[in-house]
Amino acid sequence: MSHIIPRNVPSVEQNWLNDLANAISDPLKLLNWLKIDPTPWQKGLAAKNLFALRVPVSFVERMEIGNPYDPLLRQVLPLEQEFEVHQGYSTDPLDEQDNPIPGLLHKYHNRVLMIVKGGCAVNCRYCFRRHFPYQDNKGNKTVWQQSLDYIATQPHINEVILSGGDPLMAKDHELTWLLEHIAAIPHIKRLRIHSRLPVVIPHRITPALCELFASSRLQIIMVTHINHANEINNELTSAMTQLKLAKVTLLNQSVLLKGVNDSVTALTDLSEALFDAGILPYYLHVLDHVQGAAHFFVSDQQARILMAGLINNISGYLVPTLAREIGGRSSKTPLDLQLE
Repeated sequence: MSHIIPRNVPSVEQNWLNDLANAISDPLKLLNWLKIDPTPWQKGLAAKNLFALRVPVSFVERMEIGNPYDPLLRQVLPLEQEFEVHQGYSTDPLDEQDNPIPGLLHKYHNRVLMIVKGGCAVNCRYCFRRHFPYQDNKGNKTVWQQSLDYIATQPHINEVILSGGDPLMAKDHELTWLLEHIAAIPHIKRLRIHSRLPVVIPHRITPALCELFASSRLQIIMVTHINHANEINNELTSAMTQLKLAKVTLLNQSVLLKGVNDSVTALTDLSEALFDAGILPYYLHVLDHVQGAAHFFVSDQQARILMAGLINNISGYLVPTLAREIGGRSSKTPLDLQLE
């Protein structure tokens, strides 16, 4: 039986655009929604001026009412600690902001990363690109064409990574244009899409998007960004099923975050929930040292202890690679799991 997915209609795409338009941007509204007394958090709410608050209602509905320490809320709530300046933390922790071609990062030998869109559906407080100059890396066809022209001249590149911001902030017709032009470059074999949008707005996985992926000659890999098992609900699982039917490989990368997933139980539950949803755990990153996010830091030694517990709890194929990214290096750097 064929699994061809019917073409999208404008009203279907409008669903996720409506969800995006109705995202919460006021921290007081967010706390009131969750029935949390805002008084203890007042000093931190102004951190929205450092980095805007944005969280879709779909994601808020997965948070625990009345719990200011809910692991999903902690990822998006502005806190007073964001005003602290820490030695060793930077506004450009991965040395990405001096890219010669706008919107293109060629950090790795065989693959390039395109900054497709500057915006996100959710602003994660630990984001390593929270200070990135998106105004100088516009997400439009003119900028994309410059990247495509460069890629076409580099035959050793066989994979294109769409990133951002969030690349799925591009509408289906924009992604159709982009995928068709990437597929027209003969030496490109794979297209990898890193996105949090299907997690926070599962409606983003439209029939038209799935059809686009299914019909492409490229091998499509979707890397979701899920940090806690509570982020996975029936709507997300359904969206992942549609992607699998469209022959998309599903991987996940997480960030190890204090107060969110820094326990063996949380990491075990996450890997199990991911696999139940059809997603293979891929990377667990230690925190990038971006200014404003030091309160999420988990030490390397504690990360190793957590990984040892995780390895004891689950099957080997469910264990993500513990790694960090270091600016200027040609690949991510796995952490030695040997306890000190």
